[in-house]
Amino acid sequence: MTHATRDQLLHRLEEGKLVESIDQMSPDYLEGMKRILTVSADTELISAPAYYLAAQDAPSTNAFVSAMGIIQDELGHAHIAYRMLEDLGVNKEDLVYRRRPQDFKYPYAFDVPLTTWTELAVANALYDRAGFVLLGDVFRHGKFGPWKRALAKVDKEESFHLRHGETWMRKINERPGGHQELQRAVDWMFPLTLEWFGLPDELKRHKEQIEYGFKGNTNDQLRQIWMSTAVPFLNELKIEIPAHYDKSEGKYLMDFPFPGRFVAEEKRWLFEEGSIGWDEVLRRWKGRGPRNKEFVDNVQRGYKELFGNGNGLGWSEIIDGDGKAN
Repeated sequence: MTHATRDQLLHRLEEGKLVESIDQMSPDYLEGMKRILTVSADTELISAPAYYLAAQDAPSTNAFVSAMGIIQDELGHAHIAYRMLEDLGVNKEDLVYRRRPQDFKYPYAFDVPLTTWTELAVANALYDRAGFVLLGDVFRHGKFGPWKRALAKVDKEESFHLRHGETWMRKINERPGGHQELQRAVDWMFPLTLEWFGLPDELKRHKEQIEYGFKGNTNDQLRQIWMSTAVPFLNELKIEIPAHYDKSEGKYLMDFPFPGRFVAEEKRWLFEEGSIGWDEVLRRWKGRGPRNKEFVDNVQRGYKELFGNGNGLGWSEIIDGDGKAN
């Protein structure tokens, strides 16, 4: 397979043309696209078992069905991204069913179990809002044609998910004790969602995402976009949050140590200890959280029952330069 040179790729992008196939990509563009698509696909996939755990606490059959509809959408979104990875030379079956749990690349927040309907509603309103912001940015600004076109459907469905969360949060807020339930959930989920957007811009490792048009906004810009709708919504419900809009700076500021230390088993932040380095956060992310193995096992169980456990492959074993499984 021949690739475009970096200069040829940049010239194509400067002309306003979309990238449509591998031969139009430089080698580093191809690897970068595999990386961002894998994070997107893994996030959508693992949201399914994460949301299903909480959906079992649904207050009614209709509520449970609505949650299952969201889960179905998320699996469909995962399929879109994995299918594109297959077109880029990655073995989709190995990627989904033969990777080790710790090698999946989705936000740490999904490793912390959602166990109540209230937590699911908050996840839809906060986590799916993050997905809407991230994928909406790719949809509007991305230069990889196949993904950009596929996201027209995904963008609408992610919008429905976050509206579902907002609707249920308003309902819960009106019932006795509901406001306190929401406050407890937001206390730990709001900071986790801010982590969702990754390292601050000055520490960002994969700068080709902006240069090559994988997305249009930086991590910190996307964090601001998320807060621009999340903060006013939570203020509307009179939920206390550690963030506010500063008119003098023209942006939202966080009123807590960021990044901070998080005790996943207790769903509690140790803000009293002050901020920590991003190297510690990266260790937490890479070490995964409490439900990582369980959720990945839920996804892989049927495959393993049919074909045997096999040997779990690491990411470096699956992506070996030509995208083939070893």
